Amino acid sequence: MLQLIVATVLFLVMMFGIGFILNMLLKTTWFPIYVFIIVLVPLYIWQTWDESKSFVGNFTAFTIVDLIPVIGALVGAYVSGWAIRALRRGGYKMF
Repeated sequence: MLQLIVATVLFLVMMFGIGFILNMLLKTTWFPIYVFIIVLVPLYIWQTWDESKSFVGNFTAFTIVDLIPVIGALVGAYVSGWAIRALRRGGYKMF
């Protein structure tokens, strides 16, 4: 249980940091969420795909322990976009 909490917080902080830097460099707000959903989630599914299972069997193999860190990373990507948007509304031009 402790490893799950540490992994979730770690993924949240990593995605926040990566998303914040991407938002500053590319001047986009929600780009990290799009990258996460379009690139990272399918990449994770492809990596864990088992040819001996059926299509539905591969998706039912994911447990809540697999999904909680992913949700934490998605929250980190969202919070980075929210933070950049709040900074821009506050008048900071470099963000």
